[in-house]
Amino acid sequence: MRACIRAVFITALAAGTVAQAEVKSVNDAGFSIASNVRIDRDARSVYSLIVKPARWWSSEHSSSGDAANLSMDPRAGGCFCERLPGANGNAGSVEHARLILAEPYKRVRLSGALGPLQADAVIGTLELTIMPSDRGVEVTMSYIAAGYMRIDSKQMAPAVDKVLTEQLMRLKRVAEQGG
Repeated sequence: MRACIRAVFITALAAGTVAQAEVKSVNDAGFSIASNVRIDRDARSVYSLIVKPARWWSSEHSSSGDAANLSMDPRAGGCFCERLPGANGNAGSVEHARLILAEPYKRVRLSGALGPLQADAVIGTLELTIMPSDRGVEVTMSYIAAGYMRIDSKQMAPAVDKVLTEQLMRLKRVAEQGG
């Protein structure tokens, strides 16, 4: 499945459809990206949805191909994990990230190399911050990744930005539909 996820990233690069507007910095050591969206919901509702990734994360960007297998334990040390169904009871699992900060209704911070970065020697920090705004909340999703990447970080950054921005837009859509 990692090869499949890596192929999605490479295909996005080749298609030239990757938005780069939110790549904050990139160098040989890694990159930093951020996206921001306004959600017409209260902080409690949005936080409650963030910690239920099975409801808003894209199945296309999961290891099992089904976002219903994703879960998050919203406490320090908790896991953003995924069940990998297997034949004859031979199920597996993936730890996408470990929660290092869970501040209800304000922010979630996770440590983990996401997607194809997990197969490399990379450390990543993903943070979702919820700030009250005049109408609903502003949610910022940032990701910082550093370490040895087999794909040049200058190519990887816009692909990761595209995938994470897609997830943030899905969060907004589900939240505003009453999720």
